[in-house]
Amino acid sequence: MPEKYRALNVLVVEDELLIRWSIAETLESCGHVVVQAEDAATAVKRLRDSSSHFDVVLLDYRLPDSNDLQLLTSVRQLSPRSVVVLMTAYITPEVVKGALDLGACRVISKPFDVHELEGLLLDASKSGVSH
Repeated sequence: MPEKYRALNVLVVEDELLIRWSIAETLESCGHVVVQAEDAATAVKRLRDSSSHFDVVLLDYRLPDSNDLQLLTSVRQLSPRSVVVLMTAYITPEVVKGALDLGACRVISKPFDVHELEGLLLDASKSGVSH
């Protein structure tokens, strides 16, 4: 039988405390290791300082110090093996195309059901591992 669950190292980049906490709590309750960042500068620091690889980066599109796809570009450069899932309440065809062109695995629209995240991240990590 294939491995049903594999603990993932996840970086959650989200400026809204309640959303970030809810995502982290949900993923940690499923056995994943979660590191949090509240803005782009902290996300870059976490990626540079991390002693371990992040399997998944769950990245908010609009942050206090970043409201474009530049942070996604930085994440791809700093952690090329990580699967990136972009979250946004400002979803447009241009944002989706730009994110996918820059290497995001998926773009999800906010709000979303936080309980669906684990399955989404496990699927994304399986499809993104071969990159």
